Amino acid sequence: MFEPLHANPDRTVGEHRHILVTGSRVIVRVEVAGSARTLGDVEAESILGREPGDLILGRLGSVYYWASRLAEGQMESSSLDDHRLGDLRSLHGVLSDDEWNIAGRATQMLEWQRDHQFCGRCGRANEAVRNTRAMRCSADGTMAFPRLSPAVIVLIERSDGCCLLGRNRGWDIPMYSTLAGFVEPGETLEDTVRREVFEEVGVRVDNIRYFGSQPWPFPNSLMLGFVAEWVEGEITVDGDEVIDAQWFRPDDLPMIPPPMSIARQLIDDWLDRQT
Repeated sequence: MFEPLHANPDRTVGEHRHILVTGSRVIVRVEVAGSARTLGDVEAESILGREPGDLILGRLGSVYYWASRLAEGQMESSSLDDHRLGDLRSLHGVLSDDEWNIAGRATQMLEWQRDHQFCGRCGRANEAVRNTRAMRCSADGTMAFPRLSPAVIVLIERSDGCCLLGRNRGWDIPMYSTLAGFVEPGETLEDTVRREVFEEVGVRVDNIRYFGSQPWPFPNSLMLGFVAEWVEGEITVDGDEVIDAQWFRPDDLPMIPPPMSIARQLIDDWLDRQT
């Protein structure tokens, strides 16, 4: 189990791996066949030209993970042929669940650190707070913590053995998935499920049950999964986010999300309950 750390550990103890980040991409070492190897197994100092380890992320077993930001062009100037920049989305399903989540944590923490160099209230310089994940204004003491955007994702089922899946306008493949949306201030998660479902596809749901969660670093979401039962209403898509939605039977599913996503886990759980 991954253990987040806020204070720098002793670098002489245990194994230390370094995640090099630029935007939403991280460097991985590849095998001859092109498959990614273990995250952080890279020649960090050779690429950076300095000692790596700008930010401690945490520990997985006996391995400590650090994050460092790559400057523009640093990877291109490297002569290491077995190192590649991999986009987080393309590494989804290639790295292990633990490693992919650590890579996502690295991109989020470095972006947060970059975006909070100065106080949003007075504009003075921020400084890192020891032993916690926060930045504090050096002038007025205003604290800034990492941003996290909670979003619900819900599988809607009906008593006749069908589930409702929708197709998002932004997808360039004919995939259908569970519905999702961000939590508004003052809402309970259950309220968000009801509102988002009605806004996107025009049906009412109830008997909302929590399923599980998944960090989703695009850029800083936490997906909270639910299962809900259809109560009433005919499908009427909003046309903005969702351009099509249909009821599907287990033996007639369209293209659905990949296995590592919580959307797929919700669908697979529903399929298991139909047998």
